[in-house]
Amino acid sequence: MNFRKLYKNKKVLITGHTGFKGTWLTLWLIKCGAKIMGLSNDIPTKPSFFKMLKIKKKILDVNCDVRNINKLEKNILNFKPDYIFHFAAQALVKKSFLEPYNTWTTNSLGTINILEILRRNNFKNKITAIIITSDKSYKNLEKQKAYIETDTLGGSDPYSASKASAELGLKSYIDSFLKKKKDVLVGIARAGNVIGGGDWSDDRLIPDCIKSWSKKESVVIRNPKSTRPWQHVLEAINGYLIFGVKLKNDKKLDGEVFNFGPSDVLNHKVEDLVKKIEVFWRDIKWIIRPDKLKLESDLLKINSNKAKKKLNWKCILTFSETSEYVSKWYINYFNKNINMFDYSSGQISSYEKKLRSKN
Repeated sequence: MNFRKLYKNKKVLITGHTGFKGTWLTLWLIKCGAKIMGLSNDIPTKPSFFKMLKIKKKILDVNCDVRNINKLEKNILNFKPDYIFHFAAQALVKKSFLEPYNTWTTNSLGTINILEILRRNNFKNKITAIIITSDKSYKNLEKQKAYIETDTLGGSDPYSASKASAELGLKSYIDSFLKKKKDVLVGIARAGNVIGGGDWSDDRLIPDCIKSWSKKESVVIRNPKSTRPWQHVLEAINGYLIFGVKLKNDKKLDGEVFNFGPSDVLNHKVEDLVKKIEVFWRDIKWIIRPDKLKLESDLLKINSNKAKKKLNWKCILTFSETSEYVSKWYINYFNKNINMFDYSSGQISSYEKKLRSKN
């Protein structure tokens, strides 16, 4: 799919554009020639992927909290987007135990605010909105079964529950109001665990490893046997971009939910991923210190056959290729002579080349 042709000069509004996934999408759409408005209330990490790419001047960058419906509405109405990609969230499980109220209001109310604005306004141009939720929206029974889009939603920790709650609100708004409108189309995307360069979040496996190893320190691995649907961030972003285009041109996809995750062969244990990326680093160590609190589940799988069938999407990178993309990004980051905008843009180009060769 030629995104440069399909998104060129399109107005794209991205909430949470300063975050890990939001920045990658922003960069890809800059390459496509899209006109971008980014809404975010902060720079979530230090270092910041968004800041190091120096892309603020290439877009319309707006400070806006998605919980502030009046300011959010004003920006949407003024910008008149063709597409909305909603990423803004408190995205960390451990942090959700420390800041439950912030997690719930951002993830649930913030999403409802987007939908309410789409409900109560009429738009001359059709808006296609992709709402990014999470694979953790499922009621996870920690069985070998991979979850499909119609499985029960749930979640006991504040993060997972807030995402499931947002989806219940989504379903209600879509069925009760938005499907009756001709000027709004909404899709829901649930992605597996994404990894990639530029992630500096606390209490995430790859950033934990990189932060420790860059200082010649041992990294603590809390749950080495936990299994996750690891995929490179560009795999998920590719899925969101495909979904956006296909939804805009096919009313039958309105209100649909899609999983974006790897096949079973790419579901690996935490320790498998650490072993894959450690080969790119010298003199590193890692120690196992079990997480006594057990804030996260040990097993999670999602089934993406629906996306493969209806969107012609699938993960194309092998586990080894994914690990290499991730490791080389961070290695180049610590090489101060490397321009990270150019390098990150080059990774997108490399991924696009692989896409063309696989299709």
